[in-house]
Amino acid sequence: MIEVKIRENEIIIFGHAGYAEPGKDIVCAGVTALTETLVKSLEDLTEDEIEYEISPGWVDIQFGNLSGQGQLLVDSFFLGICLIAADFPDHVKIL
Repeated sequence: MIEVKIRENEIIIFGHAGYAEPGKDIVCAGVTALTETLVKSLEDLTEDEIEYEISPGWVDIQFGNLSGQGQLLVDSFFLGICLIAADFPDHVKIL
């Protein structure tokens, strides 16, 4: 189960979906794509300062006051994660 904690200044994602074997897990791939796109977008498309740690089964993204653009990117990430969690509730949980 992938668990996603979204807080005021932090997003933590941990666990493994367990939907399919590694390398073929579409749930894991979807969450990973959204997460890595969020980090890269915040770095390249805004002047917001973020800190993050990414390792297998673990992501921690920390940020302060986000610009309007940064907040829009986080909101978009949240919408995407909610869609995946709705489609795969046994594999993704939003806390």
